[in-house]
Amino acid sequence: MRPPIFSLTSMRATLIGLGKEIYEVCLLLFKLTIPVIIAVKVLEELGAIPYLSAALSPLMQLVGLPESMGIIWTTTLLTNIYGGMLLFFQIAPSENLTVAQVTVLSSMLLMAHSLPLELRITQMAGMRFVFSFLLRVLSALLLGALLYHIYRIGGWLQEPVELIWQPDNTGPQSFYDWVIIQLKGLGMIVMIVTALLSLLRLLRWLHVERLMIWLLQPLLKLMGIGRQATSLAIIGVTLGLSFGGGLLIKEAQSGSVSPKDCFSALCLLSICHSIIEDTLLVLTMGADLSGVLWARLLFSLIVVSLITRLLLNTSVQFQQRYLFRDVSTPASNDKTHTETVSSGDKL
Repeated sequence: MRPPIFSLTSMRATLIGLGKEIYEVCLLLFKLTIPVIIAVKVLEELGAIPYLSAALSPLMQLVGLPESMGIIWTTTLLTNIYGGMLLFFQIAPSENLTVAQVTVLSSMLLMAHSLPLELRITQMAGMRFVFSFLLRVLSALLLGALLYHIYRIGGWLQEPVELIWQPDNTGPQSFYDWVIIQLKGLGMIVMIVTALLSLLRLLRWLHVERLMIWLLQPLLKLMGIGRQATSLAIIGVTLGLSFGGGLLIKEAQSGSVSPKDCFSALCLLSICHSIIEDTLLVLTMGADLSGVLWARLLFSLIVVSLITRLLLNTSVQFQQRYLFRDVSTPASNDKTHTETVSSGDKL
């Protein structure tokens, strides 16, 4: 006799697993963000924040955002989206942002974040570090600028954004008040992480990821990503760069995926990964789905398609020097070379 699907044992195991996952994510989050919060506070006390914001002002003006949003993007580049969100909820209430502006900022955070970690992952899988950095940052700025002008010209999403949480910044703020505000902010992030991971468990139980795989597979073929790298690219797009990139590192080093196919897949993962989790995350900031999901997907597909086509017009020497390198072991070089030629013919 089969055990019931929703037995107390299975529910208990699920809750324990979920609790462990929430704890691990929050622990990593606090290790990354608390030092940043302290550093920002020190810079604020030293009067350096206005100078940092002014230095980033030209970039923020390019995408129609206030200067103060520059420190949020910088924090996200160095840590992760959660770190940027924590600062966002502290700074945003005083800026009177529109839904369009939050959508622009969120799309940039999704395109370029956690660079110290994620650039290392792509580098280990064969992509050149400088190209990977430029791809992430320039794509974020270009998508942000495009969304800004589209929303401005169309007059869309110009209503004030409704924030789910606002810190109490009324009156003079003592050090004790500042600590309480940060603790409340961290508590809000914990609540968001808990709700997000619980929702992700539900979506996986409903096999939403299988639907994403079915939808993305034909598009990846159109972009010129070879068959060997297609499944790995889909994993990264749906689950995240750390997971998909880790698998690509393993396959690239074994020679199972050609350097060109691995490079094309990494280009896609660099600017469009974890489309379920990260998208849900920035929606809590007040972003609109039109920019953080649909525009990001379309933009990524176009950029990667252009890159894979341009590869045909570059020499092997140029590719190896500026774009990617072969990280496979010597024993698999012959196999990799054969797959590279085959992949090139497909392109």
